[in-house]
Order: sequence, then structure tokens, then C-alpha cells
Amino acid sequence: MYRNTIRAACLLVGLSILVVIGGWAFAGAQGLQLGIVVVIVMNGLVLFFGDSMALRAMRARPISEIERPELYRVVRELATEARQPMPRLYLSPTPAPNAFATGRGPRRAVICCTTGLLRLLTERELRGVIAHELAHVRNRDTLLCSVAATLAAIITSMTALALLLPLGDSEDEDVPSLLSGLLFLVLGPVAALVIRAAVTRGREYRADDAAARLTGDPLGLASALRKIEVGARTHPLPTEGRLLASAHLMITHPFPPRGMSRIFAVHPPTRERIRRLRSMAADGGWGLD
Repeated sequence: MYRNTIRAACLLVGLSILVVIGGWAFAGAQGLQLGIVVVIVMNGLVLFFGDSMALRAMRARPISEIERPELYRVVRELATEARQPMPRLYLSPTPAPNAFATGRGPRRAVICCTTGLLRLLTERELRGVIAHELAHVRNRDTLLCSVAATLAAIITSMTALALLLPLGDSEDEDVPSLLSGLLFLVLGPVAALVIRAAVTRGREYRADDAAARLTGDPLGLASALRKIEVGARTHPLPTEGRLLASAHLMITHPFPPRGMSRIFAVHPPTRERIRRLRSMAADGGWGLD
């Protein structure tokens, strides 16, 4: 449980050291000073905005029990069964079906669902998804993944530097966009490397297993995963830097497997996750009709 807390600290410290050393190696004393400033800003953003970075990227807002009483009921029942604090609930206004959890720990946890997810799933399937996200909260996967998402978002946001570059008397409005795209081709893999250093595929298998045991219904989650994967192909999220940096928080990869989105894909194959859940159902007799 606390292993992820240690890994998050190591990731942040390790990247901070690399930034400082890199600044010194490229520009001497001035680079060292700049590196220290960058590290202070980076750590400040992780500390104060790490929990909300993915929520901002998904344009999510908090919802009340009056708005979504059925969602609150499902979450409260499962959180009580898992002996966890009731997380805050957010809603993202996107047709792409997905869900994710964020927060530094169980007492500050947030679970966010998209409108597409709530329209697509039955209550049985929704229970599987919520139980999966509660497992991430319990294991403190959310802390590590939030730190990785914030660091990756900081890296990809540096493409905005293209707007500040001196371009002489050029009046071509496409030049900044082109430069921004070229910067993203360089910085995107760096952001993806940060995420891959923090996130392992095993965390999804562990959360699937915990969700199946909490609900007693592996097939409910398996059905939800199948629907979400198909829905993600029909209604993919736009491949923007902030969204790519938050993709690993989602229950399944929210982008089509092509282009830059491929290097941000850290989820295990959905087919394999479904196979494992079906095997659990067959071995334990859960969720069988």
C-alpha cells in the first residue's frame, strides 16, 4: 500500500535531480539556477494541483447527490463494503465512456465518471467500474498516477514555448502551430517515459481482482470493460497533451491505438483482462447465469 507512496517520492526526487543536473551540464551556473527554479515550480504544481490536473483536463465538475442519486448510492454501498471513506464524485461532460480515480489518499479521493459511461453501462456493470476505482484508491495507485500525470502534463505543456519563440516578421499563423507540433514530437516521448517509469500493468490486474472480490461479480466488470473499449473507439478523446498525460488514470486506454497515443498506452490488453475475469467467474462461480 505504501509502496506507491515511496515510488511517487522517488519519481519526483529523481526527475528533480535530472532537471538540475541537466541545467548545469548545458549552461553551467546559469543553467543550474534555472534548473532549481524549474524544480521548485514543478514540485509546487505537483503539490498543489496534482490531484486536480486530470479533472481539469477532462473538464470535470463536482456533482451532488441530488443530481446523481443512483451513482451516489452505488458508490456509498461499495465504499461501505470496502470500509473506505466515501470519495468525492465528479462528472466529465464527454461522450467517451470512461472513469478514473485521483487523489493523494483514501480521505482525499475523487472518482470521476464521464456522461458517456453513465449512459452506456447498466448498474451491474457500473458497480464493477466503481469497485475497480475504489481498489486504486485503497492501494494508493492514485497518488503515484497523479504525480506521473502532473509531471507528464508539465512536460507536454512546454510545447507552448513555440508561441514565445522570435519568428521575425513572419505573418504565417501556421508557423507556431507547426513548431508546437514538432516540440510535441520531442517532448511527448519524454512524458510517456515518465509515465511508464511510474505505472505498471500489474496495477490494473490487481484492481480488477479486488473489484471482482468486492462485488462478487467478475462478469459485471468484464462486460463493462468490453463496452468501454468499444465506446472508446466510437467516441475517442482528442489527442491533446493534457489528456494524453492523464490517459493512464482511466480504467481503459481512451484513445485509438495509433500515432502518438500508442506510446502513452500503459494498460494491459482489455481482452486479457476480460479473460482473467471470466476465469475468476468460472473458478469461483461468481456472476454466472
